[in-house]
Amino acid sequence: MTAGVERLDARRGAVPAAIGIKVALALAFVVALTVPLDQLEGKGMAFRFPVFMLSAVLVPLAWRRRFRPYPATADVLLVAPFLIDTLGNLVGLYDAYDATDDVMHTFNWVLLVAAFHAWRFRRSPDSGAMSKFDVWLLGVGIGALAIVGWEIAEWIVAETGAGGGLALTYDDTVGDLALSTAGGMIGSWLGVQYLSGREDSA
Repeated sequence: MTAGVERLDARRGAVPAAIGIKVALALAFVVALTVPLDQLEGKGMAFRFPVFMLSAVLVPLAWRRRFRPYPATADVLLVAPFLIDTLGNLVGLYDAYDATDDVMHTFNWVLLVAAFHAWRFRRSPDSGAMSKFDVWLLGVGIGALAIVGWEIAEWIVAETGAGGGLALTYDDTVGDLALSTAGGMIGSWLGVQYLSGREDSA
């Protein structure tokens, strides 16, 4: 009997959900890049486009039919943060509510780190000698590396004006680092608890 994330991946609606969320992301960017909207000024949507759409192909490229069923849970969890962020910009949430950026960074990193665990537990279902704490810490580290890389990329865009530029402040950067790391800690705990399928409590 399958357990954890494999059980989720085996559900009938898993693959359609993965396809649907990618279609939604693509359509959101069609609007973002073709319709002039005031709320998108200084958001660097042209910079975001290739990076965000890359999330839609990472899992299929890494999977290459090496195991079944298709890792739809990892796929959905990976793409979801990019869709949420894009929709938030499209409807002007970031400009309308000051707390939006903080909430998004925390919540999206919960999803991203959970996506890492969803993929890892499918690719390597047996964690070997690693305790749950070690696996949790691994996820936290991946999340921390991801936000550091993202903030470096945003800084480069802000400095060069590439992709339409970005409006950033030092406070924004430090806050994003802290909140995303916290979100990664939560996402890693959720992934270890509910996606591994392990029964031990080490």
